[in-house]
Amino acid sequence: MASAEQLKALLKSHMDGDDAHFYSVAMQVAAREAKMGHGKLALELKKIIDNAKKKSSIDNTIEKNKAVIHIAQPRGEVANLLEVSFPILKINDMILTPPVARQLDRIILEQRNVHKIKNHGLHPRRKLLLVGPPGAGKTMTASMLAGELGLPLFIVRLDALITRFMGETSAKLRQIFDAIRDTRGVYFFDEFDAIGSQRNSTNDVGEMRRILNSFLMMIEQDNSNSLIISATNHPEILDYALFRRFDDIIEYELPDTDQIADVLKIRLNNYMNNRINWKKLAVHGIGLSYADITRASQDSIKDAVIRDLNKVSIDDVIFHLNERKGANFNNFVK
Repeated sequence: MASAEQLKALLKSHMDGDDAHFYSVAMQVAAREAKMGHGKLALELKKIIDNAKKKSSIDNTIEKNKAVIHIAQPRGEVANLLEVSFPILKINDMILTPPVARQLDRIILEQRNVHKIKNHGLHPRRKLLLVGPPGAGKTMTASMLAGELGLPLFIVRLDALITRFMGETSAKLRQIFDAIRDTRGVYFFDEFDAIGSQRNSTNDVGEMRRILNSFLMMIEQDNSNSLIISATNHPEILDYALFRRFDDIIEYELPDTDQIADVLKIRLNNYMNNRINWKKLAVHGIGLSYADITRASQDSIKDAVIRDLNKVSIDDVIFHLNERKGANFNNFVK
């Protein structure tokens, strides 16, 4: 057992919030038990201490991120145009095709070596166009890049950006690019086709042409350290001049059977029988997006919880996958 002095030191350091001293004394207690021949107890104490250190490290990171969010919080008029968060998502948390994974790994590598690259007169990839169907992972990619690089994620609010008053949208766009220059982060333009549709489109209006021209000029002139990410479900309606403004175009597809099986296993492994044939189950999810498969998995878990069941049934998973196919919003997007 711990000595009286060690107990007092543990209590004092805990009350003072001195985690470093608390863990130090706790390790002394574990070492003392090991010397006394209580090896099992010593190992258990060490394991508890190590787990507590990990949790403390995560908590400290979260608090630090909250502080950074506060510092990076947009102010003034631009505050209405940007939503800020500080994701902790990592690339290993995503299920990606090998080509997409390679592209994203390269972007992360270049961003982590930005000073080396610039010292040789080169520029890292940072202007990205993400193309693919809804739920394929485009928004998640923006969050992941922010998480991997320890940067705030700024989502551009197109509903606040685009107005019907002549010249106002271009002025707001300038405010966003000023923020891109002044505050390093990941800036995400979702549903980018609202801005980037072809200038000769039959349903186009003069104001939208001016907005697109403004965007083309601003993104070409931008020399900031921020990442600018645009995403679209409809690349075919984007203006051709846009494509050469981006350093990389990353194409996302709906998951294949192996990828569906991976998603189902990650989401449901703790709730289903260990003998599940995930690939056989995945066949029922063909044609669905990653987001749809995740939601179907969550619905299956909720059914089990509501019915006080310990396990999720295969029939429930199949039902919810088929239900998602029947209610797939992609069917309504032409």
